[in-house]
Amino acid sequence: MAYTYARELETRYDVDVCVAGGGPAGVAAGIAAARQGARVLILESQGFFGGCGTAALVPAFMQFSNGVDFMAGGIGREVFDRVCIPELGGSIRVELLKRVYDDMVRESGADFLFFANVADVIRRENGIEAVVVAAKSGVYAVHAKVFVDATGDGDLCAWAGAPYELGDKNGHVMPSTLCQQWINIDWEHDEPLSRDEKFERVARAIDDGVFTQEDYHLSGIWKTGANTGGGNIGHCYEVNATDERSLTEAMLTGRRIIPEFERYYRDYVGKAYANASVIASGSLLGVRESRRIMGDYVLGEADFRADSHFEDEIGRYSYPIDIHPNPGREAYRAFLAEHTSRHLGYGESYSIPYRCLLPQKLDNVFVTGRCVSTDQKMQSSIRVMPACYITGQAAGVAAAMAASSDGETRGVSIPALQTALRAMGAFLPEKV
Repeated sequence: MAYTYARELETRYDVDVCVAGGGPAGVAAGIAAARQGARVLILESQGFFGGCGTAALVPAFMQFSNGVDFMAGGIGREVFDRVCIPELGGSIRVELLKRVYDDMVRESGADFLFFANVADVIRRENGIEAVVVAAKSGVYAVHAKVFVDATGDGDLCAWAGAPYELGDKNGHVMPSTLCQQWINIDWEHDEPLSRDEKFERVARAIDDGVFTQEDYHLSGIWKTGANTGGGNIGHCYEVNATDERSLTEAMLTGRRIIPEFERYYRDYVGKAYANASVIASGSLLGVRESRRIMGDYVLGEADFRADSHFEDEIGRYSYPIDIHPNPGREAYRAFLAEHTSRHLGYGESYSIPYRCLLPQKLDNVFVTGRCVSTDQKMQSSIRVMPACYITGQAAGVAAAMAASSDGETRGVSIPALQTALRAMGAFLPEKV
């Protein structure tokens, strides 16, 4: 049975730039656009900003630097300086990060709404006229000159008709993780293990029947306090992050396997974890791969090199190609071979072009975060939070510039954009 449902929607907000999603990319985009003088509204479905770093409890940012250059300069640097505690490295203290995002967004002057779910788009020729928001007060429209899709799944772009890819040529995506918060870890007695030692212990636990999945890739636990840690542990396989049934099953799987990892750490790792346990898991799944929106340029594996450079460069980054494997020993060995070989050296980075932020067929929409225009290999590098700050900041500045004229994203002056990004502190060398 099908229903036809129609109603008149109130346009409750009319702004220059509407940002859908308040994760690291969305926060960076909203702050950057507001600092350029644009009237900004950020729509976030949770009760706080941060996305995977807060709601999904992903425990670490990954690298901000290539050893020489701080690549997520600008807004990323501001976040880093406010939340990163030297003795904890790049681990995330969730409540602190929430407050920092609150403060930074409010200081920027950007307006925002929590518990605001973007449910649909109202299309116009070659773009978006408005987005449909479902909230506690009802369903209404938000009109903007320019939209930034920071949903993490490319929802706005896909609903508006932009082409996208999902997974590899067979539709397979890398696994997701339901991350956790751990307590009662005796960090003073934590013994670092080599990769071979970790593999041997996981393999023994699998042989002993501890695990219900043959998952050899154990990312580990990051220290977040005197006796606490953030766990990026366990995989949920073949998750379609654009389908609520698939996400539902993945959340159930993620919670079901947590006791298996508690037993593993207590019995197989060492006395530091003799009393360790999980007190919370994420309210969102840690999704590594979703839609990749096809833009004016598709950043590919061939661009993963230190001498890459684009005339429309908006940032540079250097995280390795990192596609988490499917179950089984052979899949894990193949992952190790790629992960250890597909990385850049000390002081090296690859170029990110502006055109990766421009969805095909849409002229007033930017895409940012993990679903920018790349192939699957490059997506596995650019998906992490520091890179989200880079692409989000660029999208926000460009959105403000586009909104100040005719809203056309392809009419933005690249030299003017690069000048504005450098003024914000972006790592954007004059010569590469």
